[in-house]
Amino acid sequence: MSCSLSTHVLDTGAGSPAAGVQVQLLRDGAIVAEALTDTDGRTRLAEGLDPGVYTVRFHPPSVFFRRVDLEIELTDGHAHVPLLVSPYGCASYRGS
Repeated sequence: MSCSLSTHVLDTGAGSPAAGVQVQLLRDGAIVAEALTDTDGRTRLAEGLDPGVYTVRFHPPSVFFRRVDLEIELTDGHAHVPLLVSPYGCASYRGS
């Protein structure tokens, strides 16, 4: 089995994609992948991952949310984890 992960960060306060956001993927506290979002706020973070529990760590463009950690469980195939962030709130969902 092999897993992959991509992300998309949207700055809902500005109404636009968030470019240049640092995103890290951790397993058991160790960074296994790291990337910056492109001009469309997207990044393909990792390929060839083993199934299991990971933490996706975002460093969003928010004056309030300095870091957002999401604990996810990857299974066989591709997962997409978007983050919507503004100065007033943040949310995520399992994308396609």
